[in-house]
Amino acid sequence: MTAKETKLLKFIANSSQFVIPIYQRTYSWTEPECFQLWQDILRAGTNEKIGAHFIGSVVYVQNGNYSVTAQSSLLVIDGQQRLTTVTLLLAALSDLLDDEQEIIEDFSKKKLTGRYLIDPFESGDKKYKLILSQTDKDTLIALVDKSKVNFPKDYSLRVKANYEFFQKKLAENIDNLETICKGIAKLLIVDISLDRQYDNPQLIFESMNSTGKELTQADLIRNYILMGLEHELQSRLYEEYWRPMELDFGQEAYQTYFDAFMRHYLTVKTKEIPKIDSIYEAFKKYHREENLSIESLVADIRAYSQYFCKMALGQEQDKELSYAFKDLKELKVDVAYPLLLELYDDYDNKHLSKDDFEKAIRLIESYVFRRAVCAIPTNSLNKTFANFTKSIKKDRYLESIQAAFMLLTSYKKFPTDDEFKIHLVSKDLYNFRNRSYWLRRLENFGRKERVNVNDYTIEHIMPQNENLSLEWQNTLGENWQDIQAQWLHTLGNLTLTGYNSEYSDKPFKDKRDMEGGFAKSPLKLNEYLRDSNFVWNEDTIKTRANILSNHATNVWVSPKLETSILETYKAPKISNSSYTIDDHPNLLKSQNTKLFEEFRKGVLSLDSNVTEEFLKLYIAYKAETNFVDIVPQANSLKLYINIALNELEDPKKLGRDVSNVGTWGNGDTEVILNSIDEIPYIIGLVRQALEKQFGDEIVD
Repeated sequence: MTAKETKLLKFIANSSQFVIPIYQRTYSWTEPECFQLWQDILRAGTNEKIGAHFIGSVVYVQNGNYSVTAQSSLLVIDGQQRLTTVTLLLAALSDLLDDEQEIIEDFSKKKLTGRYLIDPFESGDKKYKLILSQTDKDTLIALVDKSKVNFPKDYSLRVKANYEFFQKKLAENIDNLETICKGIAKLLIVDISLDRQYDNPQLIFESMNSTGKELTQADLIRNYILMGLEHELQSRLYEEYWRPMELDFGQEAYQTYFDAFMRHYLTVKTKEIPKIDSIYEAFKKYHREENLSIESLVADIRAYSQYFCKMALGQEQDKELSYAFKDLKELKVDVAYPLLLELYDDYDNKHLSKDDFEKAIRLIESYVFRRAVCAIPTNSLNKTFANFTKSIKKDRYLESIQAAFMLLTSYKKFPTDDEFKIHLVSKDLYNFRNRSYWLRRLENFGRKERVNVNDYTIEHIMPQNENLSLEWQNTLGENWQDIQAQWLHTLGNLTLTGYNSEYSDKPFKDKRDMEGGFAKSPLKLNEYLRDSNFVWNEDTIKTRANILSNHATNVWVSPKLETSILETYKAPKISNSSYTIDDHPNLLKSQNTKLFEEFRKGVLSLDSNVTEEFLKLYIAYKAETNFVDIVPQANSLKLYINIALNELEDPKKLGRDVSNVGTWGNGDTEVILNSIDEIPYIIGLVRQALEKQFGDEIVD
């Protein structure tokens, strides 16, 4: 490796060509980064005391085997963003100048083009100073080479946007071009040349994640897959698998969604959920442990990416499945995608019928929506969905999915019809997230001619106005204020209309009978409102709410199986342990007996799903797995809490790190319980381990 400081313009001029290899990320600088560079250039150009302005390094392999052009090209490992951005600025500046105009020495149209943009003595791709990767290449060429007649149809959004940004800035500073040119001339880089024989470009590439615009996990994964391959294989895998993925996602979605997709993919494959900032490390571990060939790995990623794009990006061609995916997406249940990816793979490989697949999607939707209505916390959903397929029997696919949902308990449970209806009737649904979602689903269920809910507005049948008219007060009764406060935003009082402004705060009878009123509404939601024989009061609000809630149980269905069938899916509750409290003499000592009883009572009350098991050396308390174990001592209880000490909120500092110490119990944190007075605090510590086990991701 050699490194030296040099002026950026000199570096570009003295190099025949820069090539961005196919494994590199696409150009990603946005306007804020461009604006910062612009400000730096202005400051350097204005201040004569500033001799140079450092903008970073350019790392490249000289005469690399990976080159897609001549061997004299420099293969850029890091520095693409800076090189591309300055090239766009120089192109915009060149386009602004007249043929004979020279602002300062070396800053004329001819010199800018011939030294920094295009080699007039070459042809084809060799002609251009900078060759970007697929998505960006043709756009940059079209901008620097005005002989190109047609601008690419699928142009790079970022390349074009940043070129136009500099066009605008230059036009605004037409009287200040000399300052700008002086600033550009002062740009300084560190020129770092790698020797392929001694330097490891992949490790250097990874290290760049700590500087500049952070590399995404997808950038690192693409590099890992493609970088070390021979050119022919590298190009083929990119063209057959990676490039189609980039096109499927699209430029914006690729930047936004691909990291998330890879996380879901790894969750499917490993049954473990990688941390958001550790996807790349999890990917490398998966590849090493599974010993997969690079081609089989990237082919599998490609297949699952197609499933994801169909589900999450609206690319599903089947009408019924497309509707189901759209409805589910509105609930923003990203944590369900690992399960959905596995289901889609089985559907694609004919292990799961389309009808059963659609029913499974609807069950997932119902599960999430019912829990939201019933105000059940969403933490743990990530783990629930990640591990769900462990319960699926693929010879009885849909039945086993239904059974798995029905057997969820405690914090994971699937709300029953009765629970769902009770909460649905009384819940504030007007301020509920995605209210257009539940209104649309209620209205369109069973319809072949779907209603576009966006064409309507939400109507409060009993008005929102705190100063209700005397007629409304009389209709509601003497406690009208309490009724309004309790039922205003609930299911029974909400509907859709195209006549919201006309309805205003009119009495119910007027809203019903007027032109465009409820009596002639074509909407299903307004069927009950067409009756002319009732007034609108608390009783009618509740009646309509009950009607709609009954309808809702058909929209958001619950799984239903015969008891005899469900019993076959229940795991036998057989403990392999034959130990009891009598096998722990330290617990039978008077000073420990009450301590143990009070502590176990507190632990078991944390959640109905917690179980207790006496083992030879300790007593285990489990939900999904052990979260605290007790090792009885002569005069105390030694607890092993299954959470890292650095993750534990422990202001009293009772915990001790035993992660590297051999212990009888499970857990990285040891706590000694000496007295009953300590129990409330220590139960608080134990609760943190249980909550961590349940999962800490929240579904927005």
